[in-house]
Amino acid sequence: MSVFSKTCEYAIRAVFYIAHRTMDGSRVGIKEIAAEIDSPESFLAKILQDLSRKGLIQSMKGPNGGFYLEPKSMKRPLADIVTAIDGEEVFKGCGMGLKHCSEKHPCPLHKQFKKVRNELSHMLNTTSIGQFNKDLLNGQLALRKD
Repeated sequence: MSVFSKTCEYAIRAVFYIAHRTMDGSRVGIKEIAAEIDSPESFLAKILQDLSRKGLIQSMKGPNGGFYLEPKSMKRPLADIVTAIDGEEVFKGCGMGLKHCSEKHPCPLHKQFKKVRNELSHMLNTTSIGQFNKDLLNGQLALRKD
């Protein structure tokens, strides 16, 4: 189970893969990305177009085209991907999905979920996209659910 939507899961894995594969200035195609992160290609194409429009990843058309990350994108926090795909809800929402949960009118999970949500927010805001490249290159981390 994930705290992120399926779309956001694919987005994060794809961005990690693109970062990993394009460190040397090359570009990577949609077919390779989809195969490596175990994602439906057409679904992933829409996600990557959205991330590209929002400036989180870069793309180039043509025979030598594909997706890549500029050095400045590697420094962006993971929170930027989550917000681009799932919005602010993961950082502000109720653990039970209630619309009117608040400090004044808390749901049964409010206090405990607020702690978890704040820790998740901290991790996503202090972890950069490029931070895991070394471990990915060494094969210490995986991007597939196998």
